[in-house]
Amino acid sequence: MSADLLSLFTASFVTFFVLIDALGVAPVFATLTARGNPAYRRNMAVKSTFVATIIMFSFAFGGAWLMDAMHISIDAFRAAGGALLFLIALDMVFEKRTERREHRAEEHIGSHKADPEPDDISVFPIGIPMIAGPGSIATAMFYMSDADNWAEKGVILLSIGLNLLLTLLIFVAAGPLVRMLGASVAGAMTRIFGVILAALSVQLLIDGIKGAFAL
Repeated sequence: MSADLLSLFTASFVTFFVLIDALGVAPVFATLTARGNPAYRRNMAVKSTFVATIIMFSFAFGGAWLMDAMHISIDAFRAAGGALLFLIALDMVFEKRTERREHRAEEHIGSHKADPEPDDISVFPIGIPMIAGPGSIATAMFYMSDADNWAEKGVILLSIGLNLLLTLLIFVAAGPLVRMLGASVAGAMTRIFGVILAALSVQLLIDGIKGAFAL
């Protein structure tokens, strides 16, 4: 792998790792699957990551066509994506994102409390929007649209795939992992990821504005 491809892989891998935030979603996944047996938890982990994979890869491949159909330039998409990711980063730094995830989990548990069997949470809320959320979908579209050749596209798809595989492994080990990390460590990691994402989003916004106005 050349230096340019390695740099692209590193940047895209870190970006998707921060956006998907599997360590932050793991406590929610553990809570939603607590009523089920180990087989049920493994099944939900596999199905939710499979659903997220289909969604993210679909937008990664169809994003360029969608942008062309809507007459959206790559610079406009880059600037808009930077602004969106910055808002997500602020939520992560101030833990608003975590609060919304926990609230969504509580609502889901409350509405299915009387169910005799554990509910299927693989599509909603785990598959979407917790794994394949607006930020990760938009970023997949941006990276693929910005790629110049199939080597770069392959590197981007590899970074997405490895992140989703990592998410699956974290979900499978969600129970012990959450107990080991504790709420304070998970919260601190989410804040650190938020700061990294904020820096990436500002750079995207600057690049988009410069490209749009040919600065």
